[in-house]
Amino acid sequence: MYQNYQTLANANESFRFMSQAFNLFVSEAFKGIESPALSKFHAYQEQIDLMGLTHKRPAFELEAVTDVMGQTLEIQEELVHQTAFCHLVKFRKDTKERLPKVLLVAPMSGHFATLLRGTLQVLVQDHEVYITDWLNIRDIPKSVGEFDFDGYIDEIIVALKFLGPKTHLMGICQPTVACLVATSLLAEDEDPCVPASLTLMAGPIDTRVNPTKVNELAQSKPFEWFEKNLINVVPAQFAGAGRRVYPGFIQLSAFMNMNLERHQQSFKDLFKLRIDGMHEKADQIRDFYKEYFAIMDLSGPFYLQTIDKVFQTHQLPKGELTYKGRLVNPRAIKKTFLTTIEGDRDDICGVGQTLAAHDLCSGIPLYMKTHHLQAGVGHYGVFSGRKWAAQIYPVIRSIIQSIHR
Repeated sequence: MYQNYQTLANANESFRFMSQAFNLFVSEAFKGIESPALSKFHAYQEQIDLMGLTHKRPAFELEAVTDVMGQTLEIQEELVHQTAFCHLVKFRKDTKERLPKVLLVAPMSGHFATLLRGTLQVLVQDHEVYITDWLNIRDIPKSVGEFDFDGYIDEIIVALKFLGPKTHLMGICQPTVACLVATSLLAEDEDPCVPASLTLMAGPIDTRVNPTKVNELAQSKPFEWFEKNLINVVPAQFAGAGRRVYPGFIQLSAFMNMNLERHQQSFKDLFKLRIDGMHEKADQIRDFYKEYFAIMDLSGPFYLQTIDKVFQTHQLPKGELTYKGRLVNPRAIKKTFLTTIEGDRDDICGVGQTLAAHDLCSGIPLYMKTHHLQAGVGHYGVFSGRKWAAQIYPVIRSIIQSIHR
Protein backbone atom coordinates (compact mmCIF):
# COMPACT_ATOMS: atom_id res chain seq x y z
CA MET A 1 0.00 0.00 0.00
CA TYR A 2 2.75 2.46 0.93
CA GLN A 3 4.65 1.85 -2.32
CA ASN A 4 1.46 2.36 -4.36
CA TYR A 5 0.74 5.59 -2.48
CA GLN A 6 4.27 6.86 -3.06
CA THR A 7 4.12 6.14 -6.78
CA LEU A 8 0.90 8.13 -7.01
CA ALA A 9 2.32 10.91 -4.82
CA ASN A 10 5.39 11.24 -7.04
CA ALA A 11 3.17 11.59 -10.11
CA ASN A 12 0.91 14.09 -8.35
CA GLU A 13 3.93 16.15 -7.30
CA SER A 14 4.94 16.53 -10.95
CA PHE A 15 1.41 17.61 -11.87
CA ARG A 16 1.34 20.17 -9.05
CA PHE A 17 4.74 21.51 -10.10
CA MET A 18 3.51 22.08 -13.65
CA SER A 19 0.36 23.71 -12.32
CA GLN A 20 2.39 26.09 -10.16
CA ALA A 21 4.65 26.97 -13.10
CA PHE A 22 1.63 27.69 -15.30
CA ASN A 23 0.05 29.80 -12.57
CA LEU A 24 3.26 31.82 -12.27
CA PHE A 25 3.37 32.32 -16.05
CA VAL A 26 -0.22 33.57 -16.15
CA SER A 27 0.41 35.88 -13.17
CA GLU A 28 3.37 37.48 -14.93
CA ALA A 29 1.67 37.64 -18.33
CA PHE A 30 -1.42 39.41 -16.96
CA LYS A 31 0.31 41.36 -14.23
CA GLY A 32 -1.74 44.33 -13.03
CA ILE A 33 -4.89 43.10 -14.77
CA GLU A 34 -7.91 42.22 -12.67
CA SER A 35 -10.84 40.23 -14.04
CA PRO A 36 -13.34 37.64 -12.76
CA ALA A 37 -11.84 35.07 -15.14
CA LEU A 38 -8.33 35.54 -13.71
CA SER A 39 -9.64 35.40 -10.15
CA LYS A 40 -11.35 32.09 -10.90
CA PHE A 41 -8.22 30.75 -12.59
CA HIS A 42 -6.01 31.56 -9.58
CA ALA A 43 -8.62 30.14 -7.20
CA TYR A 44 -8.66 26.86 -9.17
CA GLN A 45 -4.86 26.71 -9.18
CA GLU A 46 -4.78 27.18 -5.42
CA GLN A 47 -7.13 24.23 -4.99
CA ILE A 48 -4.84 22.06 -7.13
CA ASP A 49 -1.79 23.21 -5.21
CA LEU A 50 -3.38 22.22 -1.89
CA MET A 51 -4.49 18.80 -3.14
CA GLY A 52 -1.31 17.02 -2.15
CA LEU A 53 0.57 15.88 0.91
CA THR A 54 4.05 16.89 2.00
CA HIS A 55 6.40 15.03 4.33
CA LYS A 56 8.69 17.87 5.41
CA ARG A 57 8.26 19.95 8.54
CA PRO A 58 7.00 23.47 7.78
CA ALA A 59 8.73 26.41 9.45
CA PHE A 60 7.49 27.56 12.87
CA GLU A 61 7.82 31.25 11.94
CA LEU A 62 6.59 32.67 15.24
CA GLU A 63 5.75 36.35 15.21
CA ALA A 64 7.50 38.91 17.41
CA VAL A 65 5.98 39.57 20.85
CA THR A 66 5.78 42.67 23.04
CA ASP A 67 7.21 42.61 26.58
CA VAL A 68 5.88 44.42 29.67
CA MET A 69 7.96 47.50 28.77
CA GLY A 70 6.34 47.72 25.35
CA GLN A 71 9.44 46.52 23.49
CA THR A 72 9.09 44.32 20.42
CA LEU A 73 11.05 41.08 20.78
CA GLU A 74 11.84 38.87 17.81
CA ILE A 75 11.50 35.10 18.36
CA GLN A 76 14.48 33.04 17.25
CA GLU A 77 14.39 29.28 16.81
CA GLU A 78 17.37 27.39 18.25
CA LEU A 79 18.20 23.67 18.25
CA VAL A 80 19.58 23.03 21.75
CA HIS A 81 19.62 19.23 21.99
CA GLN A 82 19.01 16.28 19.70
CA THR A 83 18.63 12.53 19.72
CA ALA A 84 18.11 10.11 16.86
CA PHE A 85 14.34 10.63 17.00
CA CYS A 86 13.79 14.15 18.32
CA HIS A 87 15.13 17.68 18.19
CA LEU A 88 14.63 19.86 21.25
CA VAL A 89 13.93 23.34 19.93
CA LYS A 90 14.09 26.52 22.02
CA PHE A 91 12.25 29.72 21.13
CA ARG A 92 14.57 32.44 22.27
CA LYS A 93 13.93 36.15 22.66
CA ASP A 94 16.32 38.92 23.66
CA THR A 95 15.30 39.64 27.25
CA LYS A 96 17.07 39.76 30.59
CA GLU A 97 13.91 38.78 32.43
CA ARG A 98 14.10 35.38 34.14
CA LEU A 99 11.18 33.46 32.68
CA PRO A 100 9.72 30.06 33.65
CA LYS A 101 10.95 27.17 31.51
CA VAL A 102 8.18 25.25 29.74
CA LEU A 103 8.72 21.97 27.89
CA LEU A 104 5.89 21.49 25.42
CA VAL A 105 5.58 17.87 24.27
CA ALA A 106 4.02 17.77 20.83
CA PRO A 107 1.75 14.91 19.77
CA MET A 108 3.25 12.20 17.59
CA SER A 109 0.03 11.65 15.72
CA GLY A 110 0.70 12.13 12.04
CA HIS A 111 1.52 15.85 12.04
CA PHE A 112 4.68 17.77 12.77
CA ALA A 113 5.21 19.83 15.91
CA THR A 114 4.41 22.95 13.87
CA LEU A 115 0.75 22.02 14.32
CA LEU A 116 1.20 23.67 17.72
CA ARG A 117 2.33 26.97 16.23
CA GLY A 118 -0.68 28.75 17.72
CA THR A 119 0.02 27.22 21.13
CA LEU A 120 3.65 28.32 20.98
CA GLN A 121 2.82 31.84 19.83
CA VAL A 122 0.80 32.40 23.00
CA LEU A 123 3.12 30.55 25.40
CA VAL A 124 6.25 32.36 24.26
CA GLN A 125 4.89 35.70 25.47
CA ASP A 126 5.60 34.90 29.12
CA HIS A 127 7.79 31.80 29.11
CA GLU A 128 11.07 30.33 27.93
CA VAL A 129 9.57 27.67 25.69
CA TYR A 130 11.04 24.41 24.38
CA ILE A 131 9.27 21.89 22.14
CA THR A 132 9.85 18.27 21.16
CA ASP A 133 10.28 18.49 17.40
CA TRP A 134 9.75 14.85 16.44
CA LEU A 135 11.56 13.63 13.33
CA ASN A 136 9.76 11.75 10.58
CA ILE A 137 10.50 8.08 11.26
CA ARG A 138 10.63 7.28 7.54
CA ASP A 139 13.76 9.44 7.29
CA ILE A 140 15.60 7.65 10.13
CA PRO A 141 17.70 4.60 9.14
CA LYS A 142 16.52 1.30 10.51
CA SER A 143 20.03 0.70 11.89
CA VAL A 144 19.40 3.36 14.56
CA GLY A 145 16.95 1.00 16.26
CA GLU A 146 13.21 0.86 16.90
CA PHE A 147 11.15 3.58 18.55
CA ASP A 148 8.48 2.28 20.93
CA PHE A 149 6.29 3.41 23.82
CA ASP A 150 9.12 3.26 26.36
CA GLY A 151 11.38 5.10 23.94
CA TYR A 152 8.83 7.92 23.79
CA ILE A 153 8.93 8.24 27.57
CA ASP A 154 12.73 8.16 27.43
CA GLU A 155 12.74 11.20 25.14
CA ILE A 156 10.65 13.22 27.60
CA ILE A 157 12.88 12.24 30.55
CA VAL A 158 16.02 13.09 28.57
CA ALA A 159 14.61 16.52 27.69
CA LEU A 160 13.60 17.24 31.30
CA LYS A 161 17.07 16.30 32.57
CA PHE A 162 18.68 18.46 29.90
CA LEU A 163 16.57 21.47 30.94
CA GLY A 164 17.13 20.83 34.64
CA PRO A 165 15.06 21.49 37.78
CA LYS A 166 12.03 23.79 37.91
CA THR A 167 10.90 22.98 34.37
CA HIS A 168 7.16 23.04 33.68
CA LEU A 169 5.93 20.12 31.58
CA MET A 170 2.99 20.41 29.20
CA GLY A 171 1.53 17.61 27.08
CA ILE A 172 -1.17 18.03 24.47
CA CYS A 173 -3.42 15.14 23.45
CA GLN A 174 -1.63 11.81 22.91
CA PRO A 175 1.59 12.59 24.89
CA THR A 176 -0.33 13.33 28.10
CA VAL A 177 0.01 9.66 29.06
CA ALA A 178 3.78 9.64 28.50
CA CYS A 179 4.15 12.98 30.34
CA LEU A 180 2.33 11.58 33.37
CA VAL A 181 4.47 8.43 33.27
CA ALA A 182 7.72 10.39 33.00
CA THR A 183 6.71 12.61 35.93
CA SER A 184 5.77 9.55 37.99
CA LEU A 185 9.14 7.89 37.38
CA LEU A 186 11.16 11.00 38.23
CA ALA A 187 9.06 11.61 41.34
CA GLU A 188 9.51 8.06 42.59
CA ASP A 189 13.28 8.37 42.04
CA GLU A 190 13.26 11.72 43.88
CA ASP A 191 15.02 13.19 40.87
CA PRO A 192 15.60 16.96 41.12
CA CYS A 193 14.42 17.29 37.52
CA VAL A 194 10.85 16.26 38.34
CA PRO A 195 8.58 18.91 36.71
CA ALA A 196 7.53 21.86 38.83
CA SER A 197 4.10 21.62 37.20
CA LEU A 198 2.39 19.18 34.88
CA THR A 199 -0.26 20.44 32.46
CA LEU A 200 -2.26 17.80 30.60
CA MET A 201 -4.49 19.03 27.80
CA ALA A 202 -7.20 17.00 26.04
CA GLY A 203 -5.39 13.70 26.53
CA PRO A 204 -6.46 10.02 26.80
CA ILE A 205 -5.53 9.29 30.40
CA ASP A 206 -8.56 7.01 30.80
CA THR A 207 -10.44 6.32 27.58
CA ARG A 208 -13.08 4.27 29.40
CA VAL A 209 -14.61 7.58 30.49
CA ASN A 210 -17.14 9.09 28.07
CA PRO A 211 -15.74 7.23 25.02
CA THR A 212 -15.71 8.95 21.62
CA LYS A 213 -15.88 7.43 18.12
CA VAL A 214 -12.08 7.23 18.18
CA ASN A 215 -12.16 5.20 21.39
CA GLU A 216 -14.98 3.00 20.13
CA LEU A 217 -13.02 2.19 16.98
CA ALA A 218 -10.01 1.14 19.06
CA GLN A 219 -12.25 -1.15 21.09
CA SER A 220 -14.27 -2.54 18.19
CA LYS A 221 -11.31 -4.13 16.40
CA PRO A 222 -8.93 -6.77 17.76
CA PHE A 223 -5.30 -5.79 18.17
CA GLU A 224 -4.36 -7.98 15.19
CA TRP A 225 -6.64 -5.91 12.91
CA PHE A 226 -4.58 -2.75 13.53
CA GLU A 227 -1.35 -4.61 12.88
CA LYS A 228 -2.63 -6.21 9.68
CA ASN A 229 -4.48 -3.24 8.16
CA LEU A 230 -2.66 -0.11 9.31
CA ILE A 231 1.01 -1.04 9.50
CA ASN A 232 3.03 -0.73 6.29
CA VAL A 233 6.71 -0.84 5.32
CA VAL A 234 8.65 2.30 4.30
CA PRO A 235 9.59 2.12 0.59
CA ALA A 236 13.18 1.72 -0.57
CA GLN A 237 13.62 5.34 -1.71
CA PHE A 238 13.72 6.66 1.88
CA ALA A 239 16.43 6.47 4.55
CA GLY A 240 14.10 4.52 6.84
CA ALA A 241 13.45 1.84 4.23
CA GLY A 242 12.14 -1.37 5.74
CA ARG A 243 10.76 0.22 8.91
CA ARG A 244 7.28 -0.84 9.97
CA VAL A 245 5.19 2.32 10.27
CA TYR A 246 1.68 3.62 10.56
CA PRO A 247 1.83 5.89 7.48
CA GLY A 248 0.83 9.51 7.75
CA PHE A 249 -1.39 9.32 4.67
CA ILE A 250 -3.54 6.64 6.31
CA GLN A 251 -3.82 8.65 9.51
CA LEU A 252 -4.79 11.79 7.61
CA SER A 253 -7.42 9.88 5.63
CA ALA A 254 -8.96 8.68 8.89
CA PHE A 255 -9.04 12.20 10.34
CA MET A 256 -10.49 13.65 7.11
CA ASN A 257 -13.25 11.04 6.97
CA MET A 258 -14.32 11.86 10.52
CA ASN A 259 -15.37 15.35 9.35
CA LEU A 260 -15.41 15.01 5.56
CA GLU A 261 -18.33 17.36 4.94
CA ARG A 262 -16.67 20.09 7.01
CA HIS A 263 -13.43 19.80 5.03
CA GLN A 264 -15.29 19.85 1.72
CA GLN A 265 -17.10 22.99 2.81
CA SER A 266 -13.80 24.60 3.82
CA PHE A 267 -12.44 24.16 0.29
CA LYS A 268 -15.64 25.59 -1.16
CA ASP A 269 -15.35 28.56 1.20
CA LEU A 270 -11.72 29.07 0.20
CA PHE A 271 -12.65 29.17 -3.48
CA LYS A 272 -15.48 31.66 -2.95
CA LEU A 273 -13.45 33.91 -0.65
CA ARG A 274 -10.69 34.13 -3.27
CA ILE A 275 -13.13 35.08 -6.01
CA ASP A 276 -14.77 37.65 -3.75
CA GLY A 277 -11.39 39.20 -2.93
CA MET A 278 -11.55 38.36 0.80
CA HIS A 279 -7.93 37.27 0.82
CA GLU A 280 -7.22 37.52 4.55
CA LYS A 281 -9.92 34.98 5.41
CA ALA A 282 -8.92 32.84 2.45
CA ASP A 283 -5.30 32.86 3.59
CA GLN A 284 -6.33 31.53 7.00
CA ILE A 285 -8.00 28.49 5.40
CA ARG A 286 -5.09 27.96 2.99
CA ASP A 287 -2.49 28.17 5.76
CA PHE A 288 -4.41 25.70 7.91
CA TYR A 289 -4.52 23.08 5.16
CA LYS A 290 -0.89 23.59 4.16
CA GLU A 291 -0.06 22.68 7.76
CA TYR A 292 -2.70 19.95 8.02
CA PHE A 293 -1.44 18.23 4.86
CA ALA A 294 2.17 18.15 6.09
CA ILE A 295 2.32 14.64 7.50
CA MET A 296 4.76 12.29 9.17
CA ASP A 297 4.73 8.55 9.76
CA LEU A 298 4.53 6.90 13.18
CA SER A 299 6.79 4.09 14.26
CA GLY A 300 4.82 0.85 13.98
CA PRO A 301 5.89 -0.51 17.40
CA PHE A 302 5.04 2.80 19.09
CA TYR A 303 1.61 3.02 17.46
CA LEU A 304 0.64 -0.58 18.18
CA GLN A 305 1.79 -0.38 21.80
CA THR A 306 -0.21 2.84 22.23
CA ILE A 307 -3.34 1.13 20.85
CA ASP A 308 -2.80 -1.78 23.24
CA LYS A 309 -1.73 0.02 26.42
CA VAL A 310 -3.83 3.21 26.21
CA PHE A 311 -6.93 2.44 24.15
CA GLN A 312 -7.61 -1.27 24.57
CA THR A 313 -6.29 -2.52 27.91
CA HIS A 314 -6.28 0.86 29.77
CA GLN A 315 -3.15 -0.07 31.68
CA LEU A 316 -2.43 3.33 33.27
CA PRO A 317 -5.81 3.89 35.01
CA LYS A 318 -5.87 0.23 36.02
CA GLY A 319 -2.48 0.52 37.69
CA GLU A 320 -0.96 -2.06 35.33
CA LEU A 321 1.28 0.07 33.09
CA THR A 322 4.99 -0.73 33.18
CA TYR A 323 8.05 1.08 31.89
CA LYS A 324 10.92 -1.27 31.04
CA GLY A 325 9.44 -3.81 33.46
CA ARG A 326 8.91 -1.25 36.23
CA LEU A 327 5.37 -0.58 37.46
CA VAL A 328 4.36 3.05 36.97
CA ASN A 329 3.07 4.70 40.16
CA PRO A 330 1.42 8.14 39.70
CA ARG A 331 0.77 8.24 43.46
CA ALA A 332 4.49 8.91 43.87
CA ILE A 333 3.99 12.45 42.52
CA LYS A 334 3.74 14.75 45.52
CA LYS A 335 5.46 18.06 44.74
CA THR A 336 4.32 18.71 41.16
CA PHE A 337 1.33 20.99 40.53
CA LEU A 338 -1.22 19.27 38.28
CA THR A 339 -3.46 21.06 35.80
CA THR A 340 -5.87 19.34 33.40
CA ILE A 341 -7.66 21.07 30.53
CA GLU A 342 -10.62 19.76 28.53
CA GLY A 343 -13.05 21.09 25.91
CA ASP A 344 -16.75 20.41 26.29
CA ARG A 345 -17.13 19.73 22.53
CA ASP A 346 -14.10 17.50 22.12
CA ASP A 347 -15.04 14.59 19.83
CA ILE A 348 -11.59 12.98 19.97
CA CYS A 349 -10.88 12.97 23.71
CA GLY A 350 -14.11 12.87 25.71
CA VAL A 351 -14.81 15.03 28.74
CA GLY A 352 -13.45 13.33 31.86
CA GLN A 353 -10.68 11.35 30.17
CA THR A 354 -7.99 13.87 31.10
CA LEU A 355 -9.59 14.75 34.44
CA ALA A 356 -8.97 11.11 35.41
CA ALA A 357 -5.35 12.06 36.12
CA HIS A 358 -6.48 13.71 39.37
CA ASP A 359 -7.62 10.42 40.87
CA LEU A 360 -4.47 8.65 39.75
CA CYS A 361 -2.26 11.33 41.31
CA SER A 362 -3.66 10.91 44.81
CA GLY A 363 -0.34 11.90 46.37
CA ILE A 364 -0.70 15.50 45.17
CA PRO A 365 -2.53 17.73 47.70
CA LEU A 366 -5.87 19.10 46.51
CA TYR A 367 -4.64 22.70 46.62
CA MET A 368 -2.02 21.78 44.00
CA LYS A 369 -4.61 20.45 41.54
CA THR A 370 -6.61 22.44 39.01
CA HIS A 371 -9.11 21.37 36.36
CA HIS A 372 -10.49 23.66 33.65
CA LEU A 373 -13.37 22.65 31.38
CA GLN A 374 -13.60 25.12 28.51
CA ALA A 375 -17.04 25.77 27.09
CA GLY A 376 -17.53 26.02 23.36
CA VAL A 377 -14.37 24.35 22.08
CA GLY A 378 -13.58 21.07 20.39
CA HIS A 379 -10.30 19.19 20.46
CA TYR A 380 -8.15 21.70 18.59
CA GLY A 381 -9.79 24.64 20.32
CA VAL A 382 -8.27 23.50 23.60
CA PHE A 383 -4.79 24.53 22.43
CA SER A 384 -5.35 26.93 19.53
CA GLY A 385 -7.61 29.80 18.59
CA ARG A 386 -9.24 32.68 20.43
CA LYS A 387 -10.54 30.80 23.47
CA TRP A 388 -7.19 29.13 24.01
CA ALA A 389 -5.49 32.54 24.08
CA ALA A 390 -8.15 34.45 26.02
CA GLN A 391 -9.58 31.90 28.48
CA ILE A 392 -7.45 28.76 28.75
CA TYR A 393 -3.94 30.19 28.64
CA PRO A 394 -4.51 32.65 31.53
CA VAL A 395 -5.35 29.67 33.78
CA ILE A 396 -2.08 27.92 32.92
CA ARG A 397 -0.03 31.10 33.08
CA SER A 398 -1.28 32.08 36.53
CA ILE A 399 -0.38 28.65 37.96
CA ILE A 400 3.09 28.62 36.43
CA GLN A 401 3.77 32.22 37.47
CA SER A 402 2.67 31.55 41.06
CA ILE A 403 5.14 28.65 41.27
CA HIS A 404 7.89 30.64 39.55
CA ARG A 405 7.74 33.43 42.11
